Amino acid sequence: MTSLDRSIDDIRDRAPAQPAAPVAVHRWRAFALLAVACFMTAVDMLIVNVALPTIGTELHFARADLQWVVTAYAITFGGFLLLGGRTADLLGRRRMFAAGLGLFTAASLACALATSGTFLIVMRGLQGLGAAAVLPAALSIVMNLFPEGAERNKALGIWGAVGASGATFGVLAGGVLTRYAGWPYIFYLNVAIGGAALLLTRQVVPPSSAPGGSGPAGRRSYDVPGAVSVTASLVLAVYAISQAPIVGWTATRTVALLASAVALLIAFVIIEARTRSPLLPPRLFRLKTLAGSNAVGFLLGASFYGYIFIGTLYMQQVLRYSAMTTGLAWLTVGLTGVLFAGPAQALVTRLSVKLVMASGLVLTGAGILWATQAPVHGGFWSNLAGPFFLTGSVTWVFIPVSIGALVGVTERDAGVASGLIDSSQQLGGAIGIAVASTVAAARTTALIGHGHATAVALTDGFHRALWVCGLVGLSAVFVALILVRRVTEPNS
Repeated sequence: MTSLDRSIDDIRDRAPAQPAAPVAVHRWRAFALLAVACFMTAVDMLIVNVALPTIGTELHFARADLQWVVTAYAITFGGFLLLGGRTADLLGRRRMFAAGLGLFTAASLACALATSGTFLIVMRGLQGLGAAAVLPAALSIVMNLFPEGAERNKALGIWGAVGASGATFGVLAGGVLTRYAGWPYIFYLNVAIGGAALLLTRQVVPPSSAPGGSGPAGRRSYDVPGAVSVTASLVLAVYAISQAPIVGWTATRTVALLASAVALLIAFVIIEARTRSPLLPPRLFRLKTLAGSNAVGFLLGASFYGYIFIGTLYMQQVLRYSAMTTGLAWLTVGLTGVLFAGPAQALVTRLSVKLVMASGLVLTGAGILWATQAPVHGGFWSNLAGPFFLTGSVTWVFIPVSIGALVGVTERDAGVASGLIDSSQQLGGAIGIAVASTVAAARTTALIGHGHATAVALTDGFHRALWVCGLVGLSAVFVALILVRRVTEPNS
């Protein structure tokens, strides 16, 4: 690209908003590309899990270090989402989307070519950093492509189904590729999809109409102290929580890290209250539905991701399912979620965000609690199919949460609002998995110590963890009914 081309592109990204008619003609094509990128980042959260034993064997991982293949991605993904969203507002959303997609794709290629455990972990961290730029930029572009109302609800309905099905598809794809092609192909898949999306981005995705966050005299203003404090807080929190099941929740390291994360978060709040151009504008929290949707998104992440984690362990460690069989079992959740997506977005438009969100939480929580009845010698159709089909209703929560988190948000704050809801869900997921694994491990260890068979102890431990996941999901019903409004106020 010549310097003239770059200058023209920069002028386009900075130009004031113009009539959107030419863009509107191709907006569904742009949406499709953005949704594919969203799907890819969602898949990567769990696609590695079922391949971990094979990766550990081939790269000679120490057993204690193997979990870092997952943790490295989670830390950078969850920790940098908010910063990624605000940077998209400031520098241009298409520019940040393309940069994040390029980093994610390059890191995926490096992961596939890794010959040592340390290199793979570092590249997984870079993958997460790229995903943290891609996801909020993509969602904020979607928000600005479609006007608030039925049309945006339809787009976000599809978006929610894509995100919800991505996690379950990741388990299936990981099993199939690991068994028939080899674990590097779970990363080569990203290279193929990401490379194609990157080539099409400039032709398909419209440039940002007006990056936000300008300071005096029309200059962009960067809240560096706020960015450093909140990003460090999120990274420390995700790291401490992900390590807590291993080192202990009351261990000095865990307590110190969590205390540091809280201190940095307090510092961030103080900074935001005093700075002229905050990273996370306080005006956003005057939107009650945005605050409520983020709270529900946090609890949903804790409940649903913990459920997938524990359910996968139950099928592999108790029922002795192979990686591929486990993935096929989870496919029922993903397919059901896709079927629920259409009715969900239609009901949000006709009824309200609050009612659809609450009903989805009830169905999902009930499905998780139903799964606590699965026995030691369980079968898929007799014990798992019912709960799996019912928890497919999770799209009835993901969709209204995405809609509610963006209702009333102006274009200048679209990126940071998108990063905020993504951060809420990812942080909730990290906590949910950590708590669920701790509950299951503590119960299993206690029962084995009293002479129970391993399979019986594991099953009972998983039941305890699923009770926690299900009750957390149901608690979000009250949050939705109290904090989410039927009619939202405009952002001021």
